[in-house]
Amino acid sequence: MDPFDALEKYGADAIRWYFYVNSAPWLPNRFHGKAVVEGQRKFMGTLWNTYAFFVLYANIDGFDATKYSLEYEKLSIMDKWLLSKLNTLIKEVDENLENYRIPETARALQDFVDDMSNWYVRRSRERFWAKGMEQDKINAYMTLYTALVEVSKAAAPMIPFMTEDIYQNLVRSIDTDAPESIHLCDFPVSDEKYIDKELENHMDQVLKLVVMGRACRNAANIKNRQPIGQMYVKAGFDLPEFYQDIVEEELNVKTVTFTQEVRDFTSYSFKPQLKTVGPKYGKMLGGIKAELSSIDGNAAMDELNASDALRLNISGQEVTLFREDLLIETAQTEGYVSENDNGITVVLDTNLSEELLEEGFVREIISKVQTMRKEADFEVTDNIVITYEGTEKAEKVFADHADTIGAETLAASVEKKTPAGYVKEWKINGENVTLGVERK
Repeated sequence: MDPFDALEKYGADAIRWYFYVNSAPWLPNRFHGKAVVEGQRKFMGTLWNTYAFFVLYANIDGFDATKYSLEYEKLSIMDKWLLSKLNTLIKEVDENLENYRIPETARALQDFVDDMSNWYVRRSRERFWAKGMEQDKINAYMTLYTALVEVSKAAAPMIPFMTEDIYQNLVRSIDTDAPESIHLCDFPVSDEKYIDKELENHMDQVLKLVVMGRACRNAANIKNRQPIGQMYVKAGFDLPEFYQDIVEEELNVKTVTFTQEVRDFTSYSFKPQLKTVGPKYGKMLGGIKAELSSIDGNAAMDELNASDALRLNISGQEVTLFREDLLIETAQTEGYVSENDNGITVVLDTNLSEELLEEGFVREIISKVQTMRKEADFEVTDNIVITYEGTEKAEKVFADHADTIGAETLAASVEKKTPAGYVKEWKINGENVTLGVERK
């Protein structure tokens, strides 16, 4: 492909980023347009969307970073976590560049931007939506502003044009005494006092549990908007209450319980590994299969863990099977779904009470209204009126939870009458509903 055609199609920053993240610059590297686009999406697009999010709400609130300072002692744990990750990143990037580890630098920047966008911003959105300019909102603005400016400086050697745009809008537009260009700024320096490894470790554990919990939800085919009553965790660590609360919020679970015993919810099934058991026991293979299918899975696993072997009696003859002779699968207890990874077991109780189902119905309604707000091109600050019609069950849920639905969607009223304004038909949890939304 002609280099100038590629520059025209993808942009200089995207091509530079592709070569940096893919391999060391001095190694031969085949050009792939799809990989360039993927890099744009994963890193540059995520960084730009996070910047755009900040600008949107900063403009709404008239936020000016030069009028505030970052007061560490007043910050929330989420703010302190992002600052810790930021300063850890700066330290890592500085060391990698000093030692010519270019792909490692790019991947570290990409991982941080992903954490900043998909964890910090997502968990902090409501703080930016809050009315007025309370201290917690100032903290959120200043933390995200600091992270965006500093990560842009760290990434500037790699994506010079995008970072220049961000710098000019975030810094130069409000501080004419700042260096004229991001490329005239000093490279950021890590501030050790902001680095809290224990905090980072706790948040890494939270993220691990959230990923496993989502896998359980997917396996059970339960949407994240549907609340679940209980989640059990068996792990080699415990989490302080604050972090448990994050897990509960992220997975929409009422209670997270750490336990060292999950056998009430999970078991194990065993099958012979044919390529090792067949040659050793030949004609006894059928009996071994039958015996393994009937044993107590938890008891068998206890025996295997204790002695690294499982002993069976097949027609009066003792058979010894080692781990390499066995195919072991986790067996799900009805009403529970579990995931195992590196010594961590997560179990979700998928038994849904009527109360939980109704709460899930309300969350689905709120989601549909928010979708309609976006489709109708309403501003995020617009107050609306919701009108609805539907099945008897659906209308009862609307009536019983009108205040909650209104509060979550900026609706001044939620009324049962012929839908008006932007109207759309939905099927929510099997119930037919027609919704109307219009500006107040």
